[in-house]
Amino acid sequence: MTLLRCDGSTNLHLCQPDEAALVDRLRAAAKPQISLVAVENDQIIGHIFFSPVSIEPELSGFFAMGLAPMAVLPERQNQGIGSMLVLDGLEECRRIGVDAVVLVGHATYYPRFGFVPAIQKGLTCEYPVPDDVFMVIELKPDALSGLHGLIKYCPEFNEE
Repeated sequence: MTLLRCDGSTNLHLCQPDEAALVDRLRAAAKPQISLVAVENDQIIGHIFFSPVSIEPELSGFFAMGLAPMAVLPERQNQGIGSMLVLDGLEECRRIGVDAVVLVGHATYYPRFGFVPAIQKGLTCEYPVPDDVFMVIELKPDALSGLHGLIKYCPEFNEE
């Protein structure tokens, strides 16, 4: 299996139609963006996408990304593909200078990578989700120290 940067021409038929449409919208509008695919035998078996998020009130110099969406073919789940995508995606975020990454996801899956409920770091989500599923990881030490605010995703997340 190989992980590759996705250049936007890749057809992500492993995603649900609404997720694929979201990725297309984000590819067109979100800058910067990180898109990685897991490929095996010339078949895409997994994908992960990171796009910028903002914080209100705005904090000068704070750079955060949101992890969404992530997909792995159902028959290939529980084989470490998602973990590899998350770890490589976080490393790519570090490489481009991201301070923190947020996500809405499974409360029992993402803590293994260092994600904690964002409310513990003073962050809330623009969407009405339970506190335990809106999570954050600091990619720079103390990047969230003393920070409080509302995280807002790219407007493309609100389109249909």
